[in-house]
Amino acid sequence: MAKVYIKGVGMTKFDYSQKFWWQFAYEAAMEALENAGMKISQIDAIFLSAISSAAGPESEHQVHKASMISDLFKINCPIVEVPAVCAGGAVAFWLASNCISKFKNILVLSGERLVESITEVTTDRILAASERILEQTEGLIFPVQKAMVWQQYMQKYEGTMDDLALVAFKNHRNAVSNQKAYFYQRPVTLEEIKNSPVVASPFRLYDCSLSINGGATVIISQEKTDVELVGSGFATDYILAFLRKDQTHYLASQMAAKQAYEEAKIKPEDVDVAEVHDAFTSEEIIAYEDLGFAPLGKGPELLRKGFFNLDGKLPVNPSGGLKAKGHPISVTGLAQIYEITNQLRGRCGERQVKGAKIGLTHNLGGNGGTVVVYIFRKI
Repeated sequence: MAKVYIKGVGMTKFDYSQKFWWQFAYEAAMEALENAGMKISQIDAIFLSAISSAAGPESEHQVHKASMISDLFKINCPIVEVPAVCAGGAVAFWLASNCISKFKNILVLSGERLVESITEVTTDRILAASERILEQTEGLIFPVQKAMVWQQYMQKYEGTMDDLALVAFKNHRNAVSNQKAYFYQRPVTLEEIKNSPVVASPFRLYDCSLSINGGATVIISQEKTDVELVGSGFATDYILAFLRKDQTHYLASQMAAKQAYEEAKIKPEDVDVAEVHDAFTSEEIIAYEDLGFAPLGKGPELLRKGFFNLDGKLPVNPSGGLKAKGHPISVTGLAQIYEITNQLRGRCGERQVKGAKIGLTHNLGGNGGTVVVYIFRKI
């Protein structure tokens, strides 16, 4: 398989500005091209993921996204649209990286105007990523689905609501110095988190990530740079979580991680920094274990000891994660790669992980139905 190198990365600020999805994508792409020192004419193919769930065809009235991107960039290369809900950006990157032998330079991008309507409308459209009969018609929105997974975890292991609060506190503290995060320079205290209202027991308000707008882009190349993709894993599982053998963990995460570690020829303890999917705080704790950073049931124990803090043994979500940076659905996977690339290049300022050489990203779609894991190495 041809080697894959990161040439440039770009990302917008995550906020509620009412640009169209392609404007977010364009802004991120221009930053990535500048970062790579390239022109759009040097791009040989584009892989796009842009669901625009809340601002879908009814409002933007544009479903031929690939052709629109061609018009936007004035380019006639192959453009592939990839839908995979919350894992859309990561799956688009997976397809692009597997096509690198055919194209010298590939631009992978995503943009979302996820939020423009009232909460009920946005929530209903996000719910379309769940099973139609038993989940959508019963109103099992994602906070409820993820809360039910954590309820099972608490019965089997020693996780608590206070452990969830520690994840939120850590990630909000990290986001304070991330200019692209929604909670940039907006600190949140542990007391505020613990006193926030219950959304879906045991989740409080601060256990849930923000549905938000934004864009991210990654340019990959055959040409050697200072950051190489050395491992990748991609797995899919049943859409209904209660039909899975283990309801406390995500098999697809475990399978994707195993593939990535084997391809990279490393072990979990070799990872220096990670961006994991924390649309809900419980998902980060479960990810510690699914990714091999902690034994099953021991994630909360390591969390309490500060193992995953910015100054800990393995910093997780130095960007603030989805929790404090924001979660614009398909953009998230590329935003994670943006952060890890900058961490490996030593460009993250106050939240920089010292000496980071190996970084991992973990992007989860739906309720663990689609998972992609990547491992990158600083050359």
